[in-house]
Amino acid sequence: MPIYEYRCDQCGAEFQELRPMAQADAPIRCPKCGSEATHRMLSLFAAHSRSSSGETVSVGGSSGCSTCKATSCAGCSR
Repeated sequence: MPIYEYRCDQCGAEFQELRPMAQADAPIRCPKCGSEATHRMLSLFAAHSRSSSGETVSVGGSSGCSTCKATSCAGCSR
């Protein structure tokens, strides 16, 4: 089961919940204030891989091209 991130519209608290994919957008109570006025946030992630020389390289996430050591990407013009 994936971990989803939520934000409470009432108090602004951010929290995570382990739920089945079928329940990702089902109502959920804020653990801080108890409100059901919550919404699921877009979760960001980063993945790392090792190059043939053993160097760790970033292969995903939100850091952008400025910190990427790859020489070409499907979504990049390098």
